[in-house]
Amino acid sequence: MDLWIIQNGEKIGPIHDFDVRKKIECGELLATTPAWHEGLSAWRPLIEISLFEREFDRPVEDHDTPYASPADDAGSPAPPPLPAAHGLIRRFWARWLDLCLFAGVWWIVLWAIGRDIEAILVNPWIILLQYVPWFVLETFLLHRLGTTPGKWLLGLKVVNDDGSLLSLADATRRSARVLCLGIGFGWSLLAPICQIMAYFTAKRLGRPLWDQTGGHRVIAAPLMQPIHLMIACATSFLPWFFISSGLVWAIISPVCGIMAYLSAKVRGTAAPLQPWRVATFVFLFSAALQLQLIVVIPYEFEAAVKLFPALKEQIEQTPIWHLPKNQ
Repeated sequence: MDLWIIQNGEKIGPIHDFDVRKKIECGELLATTPAWHEGLSAWRPLIEISLFEREFDRPVEDHDTPYASPADDAGSPAPPPLPAAHGLIRRFWARWLDLCLFAGVWWIVLWAIGRDIEAILVNPWIILLQYVPWFVLETFLLHRLGTTPGKWLLGLKVVNDDGSLLSLADATRRSARVLCLGIGFGWSLLAPICQIMAYFTAKRLGRPLWDQTGGHRVIAAPLMQPIHLMIACATSFLPWFFISSGLVWAIISPVCGIMAYLSAKVRGTAAPLQPWRVATFVFLFSAALQLQLIVVIPYEFEAAVKLFPALKEQIEQTPIWHLPKNQ
């Protein structure tokens, strides 16, 4: 639970209850320190909040009138609401765009240099550690820019609570926590569990554990109106319909982004998160998945046929184009 306190006449928060306990133990907060959390109608001394009554080794006393804090006397507004875990869905997709782009490049490079793709797919250590290079790169991107390709396209930026960029050490620790706790090294069985746990932790704390622990926050640009968002996503898929006709999708993709942007402008709203970014995001995400599939799909099909022989005929009837297997 997050709280706000008044110390030396200054409103401070949000502070997690764990940190409040530590401050009480260190003598930094007194029983009479005004505090507030969501659900209280007014400021109360810490001793009157049941969560901390044992910290002061005395029973809670009932008061008929609310505690009048210095902030209340000065006519300041009520404490701000607890920070909601804004942008969790956007952060999820930004994260996986970064990972999919890296994975797409990873598999294409391995295929190009003639590595045995089948041997790599069955090597648990390589699969377990394949995302480590990306998180090394992410560390430097967050330190220097505060963002990554996926975050930039979706209007996200990682900063410290005071608005400054992360130090190299802080960015390293954050990336390591995300790799271990956020995506479970990208392992297909562990990643969903880690992400579900991270989601509920973020809902409870107001931000993911790696940001809460490190004192970081994510700044999110406001989303566009839903109609603009749908137009941007839809137009970003247009290039894939023309690939089979021989048109150059690398040229068509920016055109689709411009169409999405103009369509939003025509409707009279200049969204803070430009539609062309969303269109580019969707196209890059689908392209990154395609890059992975054209390398690994023949090996995945072979494994599927071994487990389910009945699939062989169906796969042969609807073949999917892929790069030739390395010999």
